[in-house]
Amino acid sequence: MNLLFSIDDRFARQLETVLLSISLNTQATKIDVYVLQKRKLEKGAEIDHLCQLLGMTYHPVLVDEGLFVDAPVTDRYPTTIYYRLLAHQLLPATVHKILYLDADTLCINNLDQFYRLDLTNYLYASAIHTGLTNTTDVINKIRLQNFDADGYYNSGVLLMNLDNIRQRVRATDIFDYIRKHILLLPDQDVLNALYGKYIKSVPDEKYNYDTRNGRTYELISFGEWDLNWVIENTVILHYCGREKPWLKSTRHGRFTDLYKHYDHLTQRIIKGQIAL
Repeated sequence: MNLLFSIDDRFARQLETVLLSISLNTQATKIDVYVLQKRKLEKGAEIDHLCQLLGMTYHPVLVDEGLFVDAPVTDRYPTTIYYRLLAHQLLPATVHKILYLDADTLCINNLDQFYRLDLTNYLYASAIHTGLTNTTDVINKIRLQNFDADGYYNSGVLLMNLDNIRQRVRATDIFDYIRKHILLLPDQDVLNALYGKYIKSVPDEKYNYDTRNGRTYELISFGEWDLNWVIENTVILHYCGREKPWLKSTRHGRFTDLYKHYDHLTQRIIKGQIAL
């Protein structure tokens, strides 16, 4: 299993937490962790040490900024927005499939089934976040002119078929699109606008559960997707929005407290206070 992250040192601890959660809940015996980084992480040695403890292999990937000399780059569009879109150019050619995860995620069940998903005719697999109406999806289709897509995909969890992506995704197409459009979430908008019809939909209640919307999930499932269901069936929790579980200002809640447990456990392992 290949995992992909893109962080700077501000999110090193969050990366460590999600790695432990994956290790504890996933059956894959060989996990390679690729981390895209603009400059070498100060906590790289600590991340590498944790990966060794977890039986994973850490691969730091220093991004060549020369790849973006022709890219539109501003304060609003830093080069980092291109990393996951151009991951196929940044990763070794020997890597054929990889799962990208935002650092504000947590794995609470086995990732294997999701990772083994057949992407033969697709570039990516991703989830459309659940809502009570499809109004947002309609607005985004009009805004991005991608009427062939099933909806607006969240790019925080993205299974990538790198072989197909290398054949179809071009940096020049991405750069041109960004020059010509005003975008709200640049990398996610580009993903949906240019490649939405090549994305395989997966259920967000299982693979990209938005922790802000627990009541919405319960309502649309007529009470089925309650906390007990989530603990048994959801694979990836995604802590979307501004209230991140590691911030002191964030209100306590069932998923915030769960995250804090994993974070605490991770730090104890790193400090050698407990062994796996």
